Amino acid sequence: MHLIERGWAWLLDYAYVGFRQAHDFIVRADPAQYLVQDPGAPEALAPVLLIPGVYERWQFMKPVADHLHGAGHPVHVVQRLGYNRGTVPAMADLAAEYLERHGLSDVVVVTHSKGGLIGKFLLTMPDTAPRISRLVAINAPFSGSVYANFFVLPSIRAFSPQNSILKTLRANLELNARITSIYGRFDPHIPGGSFLEGARNIQLDTMGHFRPVADPRVLQEIDRAISDGERHPA
Repeated sequence: MHLIERGWAWLLDYAYVGFRQAHDFIVRADPAQYLVQDPGAPEALAPVLLIPGVYERWQFMKPVADHLHGAGHPVHVVQRLGYNRGTVPAMADLAAEYLERHGLSDVVVVTHSKGGLIGKFLLTMPDTAPRISRLVAINAPFSGSVYANFFVLPSIRAFSPQNSILKTLRANLELNARITSIYGRFDPHIPGGSFLEGARNIQLDTMGHFRPVADPRVLQEIDRAISDGERHPA
């Protein structure tokens, strides 16, 4: 891939995330709207739980929420995650508590970036895993990112391929059949890509780490992953 093409994709990616973060800080959406079925909408489908990436509030995944809610899914978010700066186990505990408190089952967990690690951790929790039917991850660092080694912030260094939690999750291959990993041909934050052995891997002709969240091709693959999971449960 040409360096200019990569550089342009990187620039657009940061412009997108900068706009989204500023917009979401100023315009606060009410997540309760995604639990109410619109008049004339299709019959309610499986509940969806959204988990964003590090330094992302739930609103960063609003394009996914809008799309899935419009398709008939009640969409849940865990506002207590905040900007998702805690450890993967701590954030998974908050998500697990939400699922239990609301009595949710047959849940599809849809995630971005770090959210994919949290989603897989949820599948390792004996009391929580039965509540989840499938994990759909967008640009998840399942194998970590070598760039994390250059950061001192714990919230970023946690993505190092040498991180003990990440290594444990990576070694757990049994769960991967319940995961769909969606990623593009160039991710400036995860140079090793998001391929996950034993999972349903979908590589699209997208570029960037953040912009794909709103890409129609990604949204279509999320629909397909949910539909395929319903027909062929793991």
